[in-house]
Amino acid sequence: MQGLVKRHALAIWLVPLSSKWPKWHAAYRGRRAGQGIAARTSFIGTAAKSKEGGARGMKVLLSTARYWDVFLRSAVTIAIVAFFQICPQFVTSSHAQMTLWDQIQGSLSGGGQDSAPVRKKEPLDDLRPDATPWRSDAMLNAISAAIDRYQKIVDSGGWPLVPPGRMMRVGDDDPRVPILRKRLRITGDMPANGSYYDAETFDSELEEGVKRFQRRHGIRVTGRIEQSVYPVLNTTADERLAQLKLNLQRLQSLMHGIEDRYVLVNIPAFQLEAVDKYEVQLRHRVIVGRPQRQTPEVRAMIKALNFFPYWRVPDSVATLDLVPRLKQEPGYLAEEGIRVYNGFNGPELDPKTIDWNAPQVASYKFKQDPGEKNALGLLRIDMSNEFGVYMHDTPMKNLFDQQSRPFSAGCVRVQNVFDLGDWIAHNEPGWEQPGHVRETLAGGQPMELKLTHPIPVYFAYITAWAEPSNGRIEFRPDIYGRDGAALRTAYQRDNDDAPPATAAAALAP
Repeated sequence: MQGLVKRHALAIWLVPLSSKWPKWHAAYRGRRAGQGIAARTSFIGTAAKSKEGGARGMKVLLSTARYWDVFLRSAVTIAIVAFFQICPQFVTSSHAQMTLWDQIQGSLSGGGQDSAPVRKKEPLDDLRPDATPWRSDAMLNAISAAIDRYQKIVDSGGWPLVPPGRMMRVGDDDPRVPILRKRLRITGDMPANGSYYDAETFDSELEEGVKRFQRRHGIRVTGRIEQSVYPVLNTTADERLAQLKLNLQRLQSLMHGIEDRYVLVNIPAFQLEAVDKYEVQLRHRVIVGRPQRQTPEVRAMIKALNFFPYWRVPDSVATLDLVPRLKQEPGYLAEEGIRVYNGFNGPELDPKTIDWNAPQVASYKFKQDPGEKNALGLLRIDMSNEFGVYMHDTPMKNLFDQQSRPFSAGCVRVQNVFDLGDWIAHNEPGWEQPGHVRETLAGGQPMELKLTHPIPVYFAYITAWAEPSNGRIEFRPDIYGRDGAALRTAYQRDNDDAPPATAAAALAP
């Protein structure tokens, strides 16, 4: 690599030098033939005697200055190349994904990290486009067809594994590129009649193929093969086939007694669909439990909408999150509007008088006042179940911009939850028109709407399916390791898709 860079550096600087040599040589001959111009050191004084000689002398002077400028720039370039070749340990990790030539150009131009082009973030496009629900015969048929297709791939020997290593991106020359291209063609992410298999250049066609692969697997769409992509890329065809078969069984178990209206949350897909008469009417992005606080698979009934809810902090959140934080930040309760009580029905306590290291703290209960800081936001969707989980609004709406969203303590936060609230309340008297939820919130008064027509809700764990409209096969990271040990290593957190530190550390259900 260093040798290649050195050759490119010398070519970029020395080619212009060689192209100007005939002009410099002609200028030198002109000096020899000029009127009284005998040598480089005396041509200015002699040229003063003649306008023609003076013009010719000035031209030669400028040519000489340009010669020394190019010569010095070439010398600096060669010195920098030699430095990086002899002392590679001085290249820091922050430059690991920057080519050596980028560093050289930056040092010559005076630019640093600030001069690097800003990566354009691909718009988030992770919701299913198909109006067919997951719980449908059409979905089962599409997955069965996907299983047949992947069985043929397995029978043919599967796909090649791409050797992990440094990042690959458009413009790179890498001997692994033909392997990557073949890998993507087998799964239909690249057309079979595209570029030659043996081309080692990562071109724009390959970049689009990588983006299609990333979209189908629910990972951040960049068009680059980064470290977090290799485990997903190198999951074998046998493992993907097993994943499809497992998820077919999961969906079949959800097919008994399909209701006219229901809500389904697909946990690893980070999305929710509201279904009416076997057609998806709404889809929402959701935030689910982090691996240490997993969202459970649930079948329950939505029974009420709570406007401006109090948040009664669960004992698990209080013990694991809140009390340890109070030991470091005693003023946190006042900042977040959280009250502390001596037991369920006990009196309210003054936080300033509490020793948070005392053993009786384990019996204290916490409740957060309604408002914009409330961890439940402005709306809570009540659904009684043995796990005590529910759906709700959130003040941390920026987290919905992340591709992967396992940030909660087990409950499900819903993007644009007021629209879902309108859909849930649609069959209630006086709530038929959309926008009623926002009108109620505008009134500013806490209230509870108990549903006369409770709505079934399912929290499901579906990591593979196929879209009935176009047959596209979709996979999602097994964030909780429920697909089995063979696929557990396929999920690796993309550090570039991490939430803001303050949001990730926020106290919330």
